[in-house]
Amino acid sequence: MHDKIVFQEGRKMREIALILVIMIMLSAGCVSQTIELDGVEVREYDGERLSSVNDFRENSIAGPQDVDISSYRLRVTGLVENQKEYTYEEAVSLQTYSKVVTLYCVEGWEARILWEGIIVSDLIQKSGIKPEANTVIFHAVDGYTTSLPIGYVTDKDIILAYRMNGVTLPKERGFPFQLVAEDKWGYKWIKWVNEIELSNDPNYRGFWESRGYSNDANIEDSFYD
Repeated sequence: MHDKIVFQEGRKMREIALILVIMIMLSAGCVSQTIELDGVEVREYDGERLSSVNDFRENSIAGPQDVDISSYRLRVTGLVENQKEYTYEEAVSLQTYSKVVTLYCVEGWEARILWEGIIVSDLIQKSGIKPEANTVIFHAVDGYTTSLPIGYVTDKDIILAYRMNGVTLPKERGFPFQLVAEDKWGYKWIKWVNEIELSNDPNYRGFWESRGYSNDANIEDSFYD
């Protein structure tokens, strides 16, 4: 019993220490900010009140990224039959889907948004998924990575969004693409996505996962392993 109590206390202290480190790292950007948009954002959809683009907090690992859209490419790599790359215009010309999904951040805030984008499974299926692939690894312009099981990505029709609340994603929210990782904690919602890699490594751990965060990231569970 004593060992169990000591273990639980030690885990709790590690969780507190990790949260404090994150708060210190992100303190400079943990306030809402007014962002310039390319139109008027929608604040209600099907009778449901939506959060604002400005309700998010800046908590990325390297600050908002300025992506040169003329040279940008979205690559599909790894365990596929044919690796492909798409310009921004080619990607957004694919069939568009929309859904209202809430992002839950481990910092304690949330935002419910109308997301519009392309379904990830459509992209990877165009490249031909090899049978041994079981994991999708997402890469971002700033070096951030995270992963999700391929079954989750396909079964949930996970969206790679380029619009939110009817306006183009601003750079602060991940332009050109942000993953809408439905029912997952916010650190799975990778921004500035530039590569989708198919892998056979279900234990791949991304930036925060390799620092102690849960690889499952289910919102009904603790975000810390």
